[in-house]
Amino acid sequence: MELDRIREAAERVARSFGLEVFDVEWKIGKQRLLRVYIDRPPDPANPGAPGISHKDCEQVSEQLSVILDVEELIPGNASYVLEVSSPGLDRKLIKPADYERFAGRLAKIWVNEAIEDKTYLEGRLAGYVDGIVKLAVRDHEIAVPYSGIRKANLVVEL
Repeated sequence: MELDRIREAAERVARSFGLEVFDVEWKIGKQRLLRVYIDRPPDPANPGAPGISHKDCEQVSEQLSVILDVEELIPGNASYVLEVSSPGLDRKLIKPADYERFAGRLAKIWVNEAIEDKTYLEGRLAGYVDGIVKLAVRDHEIAVPYSGIRKANLVVEL
């Protein structure tokens, strides 16, 4: 499976709608599943811009499906399911830019090596500088090496 080629195809389609690809997953279980997460790039001039709509997902799905078939990017004859969605309110934090973009938001971070005797941290993102994610936890700020993050997600706040 050439996930890079699939990602490139998805990025071409998303760009044509002014969107970006957040992540691409290929899973094999009871069925083969290609999941593509799309996002609207941040607009500093309009921080309250709407997120991804159902129509956005539908348009990207329709065009991407055609490209996947025409370019034969999914190997084998077995069927697969293409799912296009937004990253969600509890989205993964994948790139360094995500930590900067969502500064001020509550996040959960799992690290490979304990920081302050913990491998799980929860606090407000305070930015990203020189390979370090800053996390405000209670009364102090913790420096988390980006390279040591195993997994991170935003927390849904009501």
